[in-house]
Amino acid sequence: MTMDGHRAVRWWRRLAAMTQKEVWQLGRDLPLLLFLLYSFSLSVYVSGVGLTMQLRNADLLVHDADHSVSSRELIHRFQPPYFRFKGEIDDPRDGRRRMDEGTAMVVLDIPPRFHEALAGREATAVQLLVDTTNAPQGLSAAGYAAQIVSRFGAEVGLASVGLGPTQSAMPMVVSAHRVWFNPNQDETWFQSISHLLRTITIFAVLLPAAALVREKERGTIEQLLVSPLSPVQIMLSKVLAMTAVILLCAFIAVYGVLQPLFHVPMKGPAWLFFLLTGLYVFTTSGLGLVAATVTRNQAQVGMITLFLVGPMLLLSGITTPYESMPKWVQTVMGISPLRYYIDITYGVLLKGAGLDMLWKSVGTMALLGGGLFAFGMWRFRRQFE
Repeated sequence: MTMDGHRAVRWWRRLAAMTQKEVWQLGRDLPLLLFLLYSFSLSVYVSGVGLTMQLRNADLLVHDADHSVSSRELIHRFQPPYFRFKGEIDDPRDGRRRMDEGTAMVVLDIPPRFHEALAGREATAVQLLVDTTNAPQGLSAAGYAAQIVSRFGAEVGLASVGLGPTQSAMPMVVSAHRVWFNPNQDETWFQSISHLLRTITIFAVLLPAAALVREKERGTIEQLLVSPLSPVQIMLSKVLAMTAVILLCAFIAVYGVLQPLFHVPMKGPAWLFFLLTGLYVFTTSGLGLVAATVTRNQAQVGMITLFLVGPMLLLSGITTPYESMPKWVQTVMGISPLRYYIDITYGVLLKGAGLDMLWKSVGTMALLGGGLFAFGMWRFRRQFE
């Protein structure tokens, strides 16, 4: 073996020893291990079953000034799981007061002569007050209520001309739609996967940064720098160790929570998902390296991590549709690796996509993440030169 070959072997042996040391050091940190286990197991499960963006049990008050067969039929159609009947009120102003108090979300006001007008083929209207303090829920409640009232009105209109509610003789447009990738529209799939992505991103930045700053706090970073180790080996060993730990935790989350409890499919190759997850964690750790160079203790690292990761989590498209954001926000978030990792994850897990379909997202994520990692490495080396 040549001299260069011996040097390369020593270089890799030192890197492997440092990486092993980082894993052992993390293994002795019991609180952090428990926090990791909680974040990738129980926290994912709670997010899957507890978070929902769909309308559920909107409190409904009714002012029925008609007390007729038609009014009761209309009220009966506001059923769970979307609406929860909270009772009748004698005065419409009570409904407004209850909405102000936050004890009612929807108030249905049925006018007098409601049944008489329908029976006489006259136009009539009901009033629906909706609390849109929570805008998405309020808009959903208004939409569902409009559908209920519209269907009721259509059925009454058909009945008035002697036709049943399902008259095939009537000209109509039938929507023969099919739901792809999540046939049962199970929201637990989306919520649990989204939380897993958030957790991976947070720890990809936090763990390498905390490991580097811990060396600063203990004063061992200078000892490492005067050893035969190079700054690259010191930094790379921490990133490799934390990447391996996060991959193991992601494996536990997928095969310990997502698949057995929520039945989330793995339609694409599992090896591809974990390979690209490892690439994402490795490259995103560059943000943690940058944070480690501008902080002195682990508390500061935590705050810097929140500052860096917060906008990524909120605006990269995990919780809100990326397409609905303003153009300038989409442009800014175009430099976030998480933006592309979201497409990769859903593509592999739910769509069965391979590299032939995901190469643009993979390439962009690798390019952006590589830039971040190179910047973090440059900052670290510059700090100790």
